[in-house]
Amino acid sequence: MVRIKKNPSGNISINDVARLAGVSITTVSRVINKISTVKEKNRLQVFDAIKQLNFQPSIFAQRLATGKSNVVALVIPRYEGIFYSYYALELIRGIGTLCEALKLDLLLHLTDTKSPINLKGIGGVIFADIIGNRSQLEDALASGIPSIVINHYIDDLEVSCIAIDNITGAEEATNYLIGLGHKKIAHITGDMVTQAATHRYEGYQRALKKNNIGPNEEYVLKTDYSRGQARTAAEQLIKMPNPPTAVFVASDSMALEVMAVARELGRKLPDDLSIVGFDDNPSGLYGPVSLTTVRQPLIKMAEESVKELNLLISRKDKRAKAKKILLPTELVIRESCQRIDSGKA
Repeated sequence: MVRIKKNPSGNISINDVARLAGVSITTVSRVINKISTVKEKNRLQVFDAIKQLNFQPSIFAQRLATGKSNVVALVIPRYEGIFYSYYALELIRGIGTLCEALKLDLLLHLTDTKSPINLKGIGGVIFADIIGNRSQLEDALASGIPSIVINHYIDDLEVSCIAIDNITGAEEATNYLIGLGHKKIAHITGDMVTQAATHRYEGYQRALKKNNIGPNEEYVLKTDYSRGQARTAAEQLIKMPNPPTAVFVASDSMALEVMAVARELGRKLPDDLSIVGFDDNPSGLYGPVSLTTVRQPLIKMAEESVKELNLLISRKDKRAKAKKILLPTELVIRESCQRIDSGKA
């Protein structure tokens, strides 16, 4: 009779299984990882020992043995209020749900953008935007780690990316305001270090130019996406001697703050000011008037990134051509905009 002595932690180890089955540790490892070269007699002895000892194989040990890892790292550049961000929460929700469905383990990494990422034991990386952390992406690619970038279109690196067509979305939003007769249209931008903010500003400019509306730099106020800076920008716009009649705001959360400021200053919505946001945050339905906005497919972007990364992880040919995907937006018309009289435009 073989007696098994538990190790100091009280857990049954692969050594205990090998001893009870009368085989080598290598044989046990091969049985656990379903390698077909093990003799049937030895395989049955290992299974019997595992059953007797109620042995639970280490997931990490299995990954080391097979040379594969199903750990997916989600890298998000850290910023204040990230867990109050509709954008960040939707990405985490979408990526997390599909990772669970595909039996992938999700590791959330909030980066300060400067420190290198520990890629040990990682099967693949999803970079949620590139904001000052391009070197982290380049390190992952140089290490041969399957990687994909979302919310940032990259055309100068051989890496798959899935982004939102922010330029077209912003252009359509501004065109909608112009179609209602507005010519004095302001823009409250997001943080211009992000590609999303710069592209939304570009779309706004394109719409004005195509409709022969001269740009007014006073009507462009740049922020960091925070509601605090949105409030300051709104106060500045509304108190101008020649205030705008409409404003395109780079995010719904900021647009809701603009609404609040306008009402505090005695303006009627949308009579005195038409407002369009960007995101389709559900909170936009519950303002003083429901918010017209640009819907961006965050969940779809999140889910597609997991699907593509899963293919990259399982693909034997690591030289497959990178995919570049640009997802369309949708203008959602609600109550926060109205047609303006030609005399006020």
